[in-house]
Amino acid sequence: MTYARIAGTGGYLPERVVTNKDLEAMVDTTDEWIRERSGIKRRHIAADGETTSDMAVVAARRAIEAAGITSNDIDLIILATTTPDKVFPSTACIVQRRLGIKTIPAFDVQAACSGFIYAFDIANRFIKTDGARNVLIIGSETYSRILDWTDRATCVLFGDGAGAVVLQADEEAGVISTHIHSDGEFEELLHVPAGISSGYATVQREAAYIQMKGHEVFRKAVGTLGKIARETLADANIDKEEIDWLVPHQANLRIITAAAKKLGLPMERVIVTVDEHANTSSASIPLALDVAVRDGRIKRGDLLLFEAFGAGFTWGSALLRF
Repeated sequence: MTYARIAGTGGYLPERVVTNKDLEAMVDTTDEWIRERSGIKRRHIAADGETTSDMAVVAARRAIEAAGITSNDIDLIILATTTPDKVFPSTACIVQRRLGIKTIPAFDVQAACSGFIYAFDIANRFIKTDGARNVLIIGSETYSRILDWTDRATCVLFGDGAGAVVLQADEEAGVISTHIHSDGEFEELLHVPAGISSGYATVQREAAYIQMKGHEVFRKAVGTLGKIARETLADANIDKEEIDWLVPHQANLRIITAAAKKLGLPMERVIVTVDEHANTSSASIPLALDVAVRDGRIKRGDLLLFEAFGAGFTWGSALLRF
C-alpha cells in the first residue's frame, strides 16, 4: 500500500514588518489591546508589486530543496489561496511556469483559512491512489490587499506570507487521516461581500474588504476545532496524550489556547507563530510547521495534529507522523 509523508517544508515572509506600535499611528488601537485580544505583535506586509505567486515560489523552492528533490520531480501542484494573482489562470499555474515545470496538473483551492488542510487532504488522496508521487502543496496569501486599514477590528489581525510542503509517496505511513468539512450557513459572519459575478467593479469601497463578526467567529471556531480534534483522534484510535505537537491555524492566540485546552495539551506542545506574522490564512499552518521543523522542535517520527477553521465556514484536520 502507498502512503504519504511530508518530505520537506518551506516558508516565506515579506521583508516589510508592521508592528502594533506602527498601527497605533494608523488606526484607533493600542499595542496592549492587540496583544490582549489576539497575541499578535507584528505582521509582514507584501511590498508594492509583490504577489501571492511571488511568495509562493520562494516557499515552494525551499520546500523542494528540503525534500532533497528537484522541481522536475514534482508531479502535482495544489495551491491554497483566497487572494490569487489573477481571476485566471490559477496562481498554481503561474507558480508552475516560474518553477520551470511542464505538463503536470496544477490548480488552486479556495477554502479560506482551511485552504491548506483542504489541499493537504486532496494531495493525500492523490498519493494513496497512485495518482502522484511528489505533490507540492502551497498556502500563500496577500491579505493586506483585502484589508480596510481604517477598521481596527480586522486590520490588526492579518498579514501576508507563504508556506509549502512536499508530500511524497512512501512505504511507511506518514499521513494517518485527514478530515474536511464546511457549512455555508454562517457565510456572513466572515466574508468579503464582493466578487466577479456579483459585480466587483460596482460595489461600494468597503465591500471589497474583509468583514467579520469577531465574537461569533471566535465562539464557533473554538467549539468546532474541539469537535474536529476528537473526531480525528477517534477515527485513528489514538489517544490525545500521544500527540507530540499541535500545529493549529495561526488565527488568534486565544483560539489556539482554547483549542489546546480542549485537547488537554500544554502550550509547550503547541506550535505558536501568530505573534510574529498574524493570521496569514492558508499559509499559517505550513509557515508554523516550517519554523518548528527548522528550529528542531519537530523531529522525524513525531505525531502531529493540524487543525484549521476558516470562512465558509470551513474546517479540517490532519493527523500524521512526521
